[in-house]
Amino acid sequence: MEILLLVLAMLIVGVIIGFVAGLIWKDNRPIGVSGDYGVAIVSAVAIGLIDYYVIPAMGFSDTLKWLGVAIEPAVGALLILWLIRYAKR
Repeated sequence: MEILLLVLAMLIVGVIIGFVAGLIWKDNRPIGVSGDYGVAIVSAVAIGLIDYYVIPAMGFSDTLKWLGVAIEPAVGALLILWLIRYAKR
């Protein structure tokens, strides 16, 4: 049940980051609006799941795991969207 809530939260984070990317880069959407949302959702879910499993395997505490799951997917999704824009230039 916990993993389902995590995936749902990361889906919401991905949608929010897709929207925020449109605010940050207004006229620069090389893959379109739906592409921004899709990349943000997929990258947020992937990074969130990686953090959920890898951080405890490295021996860090549950507090650090949840901190990483809360912050890193949003930052990672923005970074991936920026890299796409940088590569398309």
